[in-house]
Parts: sequence; C-alpha cells; structure tokens
Amino acid sequence: MTDLETRAAPPGAPSLRRAAPALLGYAAVRALGLLALALWSAARDKNAYTLLTARWDSLWYTRVAELGYGYEVRLPNGDVHSNLAFFPLLPWLERLPATVTPLSPADVGFLVSLLASLAAAWGIFAVTDHLHGRRAGVCAVLLWAVLPVAIVQSMAYSESLFTALAAWSLYAVLTGRWVTAGALALLAGLTRPVGLAVVAAVWAAAIVAFARDRSAAGAPSSVRDGSPARVDGAPFQEHAGGTHRAPGARRVLGMLLAPLGAAAYVLWVGHRTGRGPLGYLDVQAGWRNGFDGGLAFARFVADKFTSFPSALAGVGLIVGVGLIVWLYVVCVRQRQPLPLLVYAGVVTALALCASSYFGSKPRLLMPAFPLLLPLALTLARLRTTRSAPVLGTLAVASAVYGAFWLNGSGPP
Repeated sequence: MTDLETRAAPPGAPSLRRAAPALLGYAAVRALGLLALALWSAARDKNAYTLLTARWDSLWYTRVAELGYGYEVRLPNGDVHSNLAFFPLLPWLERLPATVTPLSPADVGFLVSLLASLAAAWGIFAVTDHLHGRRAGVCAVLLWAVLPVAIVQSMAYSESLFTALAAWSLYAVLTGRWVTAGALALLAGLTRPVGLAVVAAVWAAAIVAFARDRSAAGAPSSVRDGSPARVDGAPFQEHAGGTHRAPGARRVLGMLLAPLGAAAYVLWVGHRTGRGPLGYLDVQAGWRNGFDGGLAFARFVADKFTSFPSALAGVGLIVGVGLIVWLYVVCVRQRQPLPLLVYAGVVTALALCASSYFGSKPRLLMPAFPLLLPLALTLARLRTTRSAPVLGTLAVASAVYGAFWLNGSGPP
C-alpha cells in the first residue's frame, strides 16, 4: 500500500483566486438548484422562499432566535418535541442581525446558510487541494454541490454552517494549526450534535502527533530531521508564531478547546431540565432520536420488502448504504489522513446507526465530504470534455430532485 501524492501545506489558506474556479462552479450549481426550485414551486402555487426559510427545522431555529429556549410541543402519543434539541450557534447568528436590521431571523438564517455554504465549499477545496491538488479540489466541491439533497445547503438549516466549520477545522489540523482547529471544533460543537465528529478528529490527530513526536525524540537525528511529520499518509506542517514547530502546549490547548462547545451546551441542557449530564439524551428521546446501532434503520429497510413496489425502495436503500460503506473502505485503502477518516466515520455512524427519522438520513450524511474524495480523484484524472458532462448531468438531476423533494415531503 502506497501513499497517494500529497502536497506540502501552503503558508495559509488557499487564496480566493486559487479557489475561484471551485467557488464559481459551486455558486452556479446552487443557482441552478434555486432556479429549478422557484419554477417548480411556482407551478405548484407554492412560495420557494418559504420552503427554504419557514418550514421544518428552520421554524425551530427561528423560534429559538426570537423567543429563546423553553418552547415544546406535546404530541397525542406522549412524545415531547422540545427546542432544546437544537444547538444554539445558528439561532445566535440569526438573532443579532435581526435586532439591528429590518431582516427577520428567517431572512438572516437564509443569508447565513448561503454564506456558510460558500465557506464550506472553500473549506472542502482547501482540504482536497492540500492533499491532491487544485483540480481534485474543484471536483470535490462540485460533487458536494450536486448531491441529491444539496438543496439543504441553501436552506435556513445548520448543515452548511456545520460543514464549513468542520472542513476548516480539518484543514487546520492537516496544516498543524492546533489552536485554530480546536476553536473551530468548539464552534462546530455548538452547531450540531455531530460536532463530536470534529472533536474526535482533532483528538485523534493530536494523540498520534504526540506519539510520533515521542518516537522521533528517541530516533537518530538524521531520522528526526529528514522528513516532515505525517498523519496517516498526509504531511502536515505545524505553525506557531511564524515558525514551523508548534510547542506541545498549543496542541494541548487545541485539544482542550475542541470539546468545550458541545460539552457546554449539553451540560447546560442537563441543568435546564434538571436531569443532569444525560438530560440532552432525554430531550432527544422526546423526538424519538437515539443511537441503537442501526437496528431501527435495518427494520425500516426490511419493512420495504413486505410489498411491491416499496421493495424497489428497499433495494435502493441497500444500494445507497452499500455505496457509502464502499466509499469509506476506498478512503481507508487510499490512506486518507487519519483526521478525515475519523471525522467521516463518526458522521456516517451517527447518521446510519441512529434511530432518528429515516427520511433525514441523506442530509445528515451531507457533511461527510471526505467520502467524496475518491470520486473527486477519479474525475480529476479525466479530461474536462469527459468530466464536465458528468458533473453537468448530475447538477441538473440534483436541481430537479431538490425542487421535487422540497415541494413534497422535504427534509424533516
């Protein structure tokens, strides 16, 4: 097994000029998706902007921004849907501009998602460009833009914000900026429960770096000075005050910062509910969300085979899960950097092995962008005359599906 070609870390984040093709391509794909949504919604006498900003989870986020926490809905079956299930960073970002401008929290949430989706695209490009070069970075961004549920990237949801924070945190890890990585992981932990995936990535990379530092300290000087540090196949540089050797204290500080966001909110919810450190799990249980190792999802898929044509949907689900697992195996075989493998693995496990509503699983998987890197590398090896039609077809399909999906059941 050999390492894929990698590139040394640049002095800072990829410049806007270097990332411009990826960002312009991303913006074009998303504009196509919004145009398709507008046309489809108009044909069905619906308001596309309302679908993007004032349905499903976006309503819960804006209610938190307007009224704070404490709102809940009690259903006839005894379930309790509490807004404590929604992490606070997006509502915080919605609240302040709405108090000083004519914009509503929903309007601000939409703008935050648009800007965050561009930041996420830039972060995905930065990670992929660092590992495999500019062309692969552009392909990775475009693949993320044409996901079947990519319309969520333009909704007043927290997926785009979370993906942006996660991608840049991972880039900071790969380039040895431990304090930045920890701070971004902290913010990711205030955005969604899956922020734990970013924390795990930072900690895994830091622990391996400490272990290798210790091993290098006992190695001959010629070995210590002969090659850059690596995190499972990917070279990375450490930065501290303009030097390339960050003291271990900065790495420790990054590790300490990373879990603070998620821990602070979970502990606050436990205090607010009076149920202690596990109070947040009780809140999620009220939404019938939990972690059962995938048993509920397996039963859901099995039930599809009790009739026809629902059996076709069951086959599609099995193929989809198989594709995700196969992509992760390819990522491992291609020796993706450890933080990316940890991050993608945790995001995927939490999405597939949770007992949450099954229709939401595609959007829960959307932040797992490292799974797209093997496909991006394949496209990058093709001539533009071959890759462009593939991406163009996927962009049209994603736009049409997003418009159909959002005018129907939508992303709960």
